[in-house]
Amino acid sequence: MGTAEFGIPTLKILNDVFNLDTIVTNFDKPSGRGQKIRFSPVKEYAITNNINLLQPKNLKDEAFVKKIQKINPDFIVVVAFRMIPRIVWNIPKYGTINLHASLLPDYRGSAPINWVIMNNEKITGVTTFFIDDKIDTGDILIQEKIKIDKKINAGELHDKLKLIGASIVEKTLKGIVENSLQRVKQIEKNDFNTAYKFDKKNIKIDWNQNCLEIYNKIRGLSPYPGAKTSLISKSGETVNSILYESEYLVEKHNHNNGKIIHEKGKIKITCKNGYLIIKNLKIEGKRRMDTESLLNGFKIEKYEMVK
Repeated sequence: MGTAEFGIPTLKILNDVFNLDTIVTNFDKPSGRGQKIRFSPVKEYAITNNINLLQPKNLKDEAFVKKIQKINPDFIVVVAFRMIPRIVWNIPKYGTINLHASLLPDYRGSAPINWVIMNNEKITGVTTFFIDDKIDTGDILIQEKIKIDKKINAGELHDKLKLIGASIVEKTLKGIVENSLQRVKQIEKNDFNTAYKFDKKNIKIDWNQNCLEIYNKIRGLSPYPGAKTSLISKSGETVNSILYESEYLVEKHNHNNGKIIHEKGKIKITCKNGYLIIKNLKIEGKRRMDTESLLNGFKIEKYEMVK
C-alpha cells in the first residue's frame, strides 16, 4: 500500500523476492495547471509489471475489505500511504508493516526527510514497525541509521533512504517469518521532534533568523515544496520566489536583514549573523535557474527581501 516514488524500491524487492499479490494506491485525482489525471508512481509500477491494482476511495469500504480478506495476505506492507483502519491492518497472518523515513519515535508525521535537515540533525534513518491505531506509534522492528551530510538536500536524502528502507523491509519480513526479530515498544516522551505537514507559514523564509537556519530551510525544502520568499521594490512591486540552493557566510555587517547585495556576479542576502549566498532559484514567471543566468536579465538590486 503506497503512492509516492519513495516506495518503488520496496515494491521492486517485494516483487522480486516475495510473492507480491496486489498493490493498493490512492485513487486518481486531477493535478497541476491543466488538472490532468496523473498516475501515481506506484500505479505506474503496477501497470508496467502487470500486478493486480486496487484504488479504493474509502479504506473501510466493505467491498474493499472483502477483497483484502479474500487475498488472505501473510503481510501488508505500507510505505508513504494513508492511515490504515484496524479492520484492514488486522487481516494479514503476520501483521501490517510500515516503513517510515525517520528514527522513530522522532519525526512522526508526513515530512520526516525535510524536517531532519531543517532542524540541522546529524543522524537520521529508517524504521520498520507494526501499524496500530495511531500514526507512527507501533512497535519497532528494525531501524537503520545514516549520517546526514552538511550539504545534502531533501531530494538527495530521500533517494538514499528509499534504498535503505527497501533493504530493511526485506530483512523485516524474513525476520518475522523466522521469528528472529524482537518487537520494541516506542518510548513515549514529551520532547520528541515532529514532522509537521507543510503550510504557507512554515515553508516561508524568515530573514531575521541566522544564516545556518535559513540555509538548512532551503536545502530541507529542496526540491519540493521549495523555500519561499518575496522580493519588494522601492515602488512597492512584489515578486515571489523559491530558493533551491545556497551557501552561507558568517560575518558581521551593519545592514538590515533581508538586504540584497549584488556583488561580483553573486546575490548575497543579509541575515542575522552574516550573508546567505543564493546559487539556484526561481523567480515568479521565470524558469528555475542559477544566479548567473538570472542576473543577465533581472535587476535584482532594485529589490530587498520581505521579512
